[in-house]
Amino acid sequence: MKHALVTGGSGGIGSAICIRLATMGYNVIVHYNINKVAAINTLDAIKSEGGNGEIIQFNISNNLEVNKSLTNWKKNNPDKYISVLINNAGTSKDMLMVWMEENDWNSVIDTNLNSFFNTTSPLLKDMVLNKWGRIINIVSLSGIKGLPGQTNYSAAKAGVIGATKALAQEVGRKNITVNAVAPGYIATEMTNALDEKQLKKLIPINRFGKPEEVAELVAFLAGENSSYITGEVININGGLYT
Repeated sequence: MKHALVTGGSGGIGSAICIRLATMGYNVIVHYNINKVAAINTLDAIKSEGGNGEIIQFNISNNLEVNKSLTNWKKNNPDKYISVLINNAGTSKDMLMVWMEENDWNSVIDTNLNSFFNTTSPLLKDMVLNKWGRIINIVSLSGIKGLPGQTNYSAAKAGVIGATKALAQEVGRKNITVNAVAPGYIATEMTNALDEKQLKKLIPINRFGKPEEVAELVAFLAGENSSYITGEVININGGLYT
């Protein structure tokens, strides 16, 4: 059985990804930092579909904490390795840069960009040794187009996109693919406060996306049939920006 780690697996998009990967036969490791109840709910949903999973807790912006948790997982599973990593967890603190505080910048960079290194680095060696792996980074329209009020978030996601392209070239010979998925407006708790009626007028498909639609794309990239796709950023935004 292959093992997949989904950071931020208790959130809207993360939960959908966890459930979809479980249907592919992966043992899904549902990551959370604070909301354990949501992580357990995701795990229950996985099991109700006949899948397998477990939960794991750590702060993705804390390198020592991430390494400790993943090292403990490895000790408890000495003959196994995490072959699929979905870097999904993130945060935003929107503010025009003229008013932005240093902490608002640093915390968003730590959680969205530095976390990519924190989670990917300790898992990469096993992927290389086993000559198979899938790393999928959930980025954003903000990292491609840039959005006002999100200078920190746009910078972090653009950084992950650059890292995706570089790492793909480093590990491609080991049958490890590294790709990024850039959602537009997806109907989750994070977008509940947005005016969908107004914003959907900007979207050619004329609606917000569904978490399950993002999960389908991630599932494809996590499988064998995507083995010739690497270093790519795939938009899923209803035609909002291409």
